[in-house]
Amino acid sequence: MSNQKLRRIAIVSPDKCKPKKCGQQCKKSCPVVKTGKLCVEVTPTTKIAFISEELCIGCGICVKKCPFDAIQIINLPKELDKDTTHRYGPNTFKLHRLPVPRPGQVLGLVGTNGIGKSTALKILAGKLKPNLGRFKNPPNWQEILTYFRGSELQNYFNRMLEDNLKPIVKPQFVDAIRKLAQGNVRQILSQKDERAMKQELAVDLELTGIMDRNVEDLSGGELQRFAIACVAMQNADSYMFDEPSSYLDVKQRLKAAQVIRSLLRPNSYVIVVEHDLSVLDYLSDFICSLYGKPGVYGVVTLPFSVREGINIFLDGFLPTENLRFRDESLVFKVTETPQERAEEIETYARYKYPTMSKTLGNFKLKVMEGEFTDSQIIVMLGENGTGKSTFINMLAGCLKPDSDVEIPELHVSYKPQKITPKSQSTVRMLLHQKIRDSYMHPQFVSDVMKPLLIEQLLDREVVNLSGGELQRVGLTLCLGKPADIYLIDEPSAFLDSEQRIVASKVIKRFILHAKKTAFVVEHDFIMATYLADRVIVYEGNPSIECTANSPQSLLTGMNLFLSHLDITFRRDPTNFRPRINKLDSTKDQEQKSAGSYYYLDD
Repeated sequence: MSNQKLRRIAIVSPDKCKPKKCGQQCKKSCPVVKTGKLCVEVTPTTKIAFISEELCIGCGICVKKCPFDAIQIINLPKELDKDTTHRYGPNTFKLHRLPVPRPGQVLGLVGTNGIGKSTALKILAGKLKPNLGRFKNPPNWQEILTYFRGSELQNYFNRMLEDNLKPIVKPQFVDAIRKLAQGNVRQILSQKDERAMKQELAVDLELTGIMDRNVEDLSGGELQRFAIACVAMQNADSYMFDEPSSYLDVKQRLKAAQVIRSLLRPNSYVIVVEHDLSVLDYLSDFICSLYGKPGVYGVVTLPFSVREGINIFLDGFLPTENLRFRDESLVFKVTETPQERAEEIETYARYKYPTMSKTLGNFKLKVMEGEFTDSQIIVMLGENGTGKSTFINMLAGCLKPDSDVEIPELHVSYKPQKITPKSQSTVRMLLHQKIRDSYMHPQFVSDVMKPLLIEQLLDREVVNLSGGELQRVGLTLCLGKPADIYLIDEPSAFLDSEQRIVASKVIKRFILHAKKTAFVVEHDFIMATYLADRVIVYEGNPSIECTANSPQSLLTGMNLFLSHLDITFRRDPTNFRPRINKLDSTKDQEQKSAGSYYYLDD
């Protein structure tokens, strides 16, 4: 009975499977092969093993016997079988269902990395023809249209096939644009400008100062804004943005969200993949969540309202299908330090730093004196170019202040904003070499390495890691080094929504238990508010002259920071996540008139 209800999916990882080095343990140990059936095949010409999903009985012996952890056997509910939208080949990733875009509205997609969001975008952009799981005899378009009959997707694909629908995509990895785009920003924008929007978008996306720069010389944030402008100024019927907030500060994220929403027309589609949940909430009209197992299979949910869709993703429970896809719910209960802890705080070590300044070229940063204690996380809030990394480097002793002031001599561990892999060794060797004591310590393994899923990366070469994997390794190296202060620059970069929350919890638990201090630069608002015990707000003109205020309480600091941005936040009553109020909404006007830009309790 259970066999009829479940459908097996076998995944063989091409970069891990090495049939010439392992003695083909999977084939030798398979009980089905021993009965004479070809359940596991490895021929002299194949580079990886093939596992027959029809013959596999799901015993999992091959999974345990594989020395390279190259095999995964997953049981899926059989109902999902008829919902297969695409599969790349035998023993590879499988996508079930597609997000359903609606004309005149923004569809937001949320889900972990490797769950099929980019695959879904490729299909909706016409770059990948869905094979409905039939990779050996792919269906023709007539069959595909019949399959999607009765849904908005049938209209969508019909319009695409009749050449009435022009899709355009802002890619996930904007760094690749440096190699593809030749010329300066002004020339390329002029070529792309089909809607006479160049001047307006240049102001909105802060591109006016870099118009004469070559694209190859742009920073990550400048490239991101340039890419959004290139897409927004073209005439298209379907606009797709894959992670538009990477590298951007809070103000730029909100501006980008407003630009994306301005593309809506009664007959156009806008689809956005975004890991910053407060930005996704702000710009979407409805949400499709994706769940499954990264790299194995992904399932797209039906469209939900924005609040419900994000809450379903965080809760890990899909009420429409009575299905739990994550073991635990993710909540963001944040409170100011309660008074009863005041006595305990008196026992904390206190550190002070003086008022100091630093001039770098045409930029001047003034730091107001401040103090901090151990077991405390201070989050730095400000736009890009306000000197947050400069302040971090001054505290770390890498930059000397202009005048001769005394900075407390502290041991510092620093995770930079951009992690460039130089090591040719495996992750295991790197950790052994850099943080041997921590890496061997059971407490560190359970508190840091296990939640960050570092054990899965131990035998991978550092140079082959993705951005998100490098970020997790960088965070492990930073926390593993014995220090008084941990300076962590943008820990959310390249991480998906779920990993961001896990990373926040790891940092918070570690700092509290180790009785250390962390200074964190973070633009993801949900992560920043979850981490912060106190905040330093940066004011002034970015890249010209800025001031870093003294550390303030979370509520006071957030109110000051948000008043500069002219936005208000409320809290979701279910999971306490911060939500941006729509501009000039009743709630927004109420909070502004009360001077309460940041709501701690709902």
